[in-house]
Amino acid sequence: MTDTSRRGTTETDVSYSDAPTAWAGWVVFGGVMLIMLGSFQIIEGLVALFDDGFYLVRSNGLVVDVNYNTWGWIHLIIGVVGALAGLGLLVGNLAARIVGVVVAVLSAIVNIAFISAYPIWSAIMITLDVVVIYAIVVHGRELKGYYR
Repeated sequence: MTDTSRRGTTETDVSYSDAPTAWAGWVVFGGVMLIMLGSFQIIEGLVALFDDGFYLVRSNGLVVDVNYNTWGWIHLIIGVVGALAGLGLLVGNLAARIVGVVVAVLSAIVNIAFISAYPIWSAIMITLDVVVIYAIVVHGRELKGYYR
């Protein structure tokens, strides 16, 4: 008979390395970008709350017909949570990785719904959200041993 069981890679194997690679820079980039995107969302939320005449269309011309005060609060909440997740990501917190991806996805969806009011800025935000999602999802494990 042959033995068909295989042993997985463990920390004692020579081929296993817990040391971070150069790809950890992507996660740091994602964390910094998440802080910046959160800050931009906060600014966008404050503008929607205080100066609804700033945008290209009236609130009834948006993809989702909601007034600018509601959009302002949505942007503000996503911005605060995103900035906090970015800070958590920089210290290697697993929960921050999960929250960071969720916030980046929500930010992209909100900016798609808000695109008629602020088209170029929304397109930039969506693009940066996708880059942040890539950095966190693909290279998120690289920070596991980075801060030891």
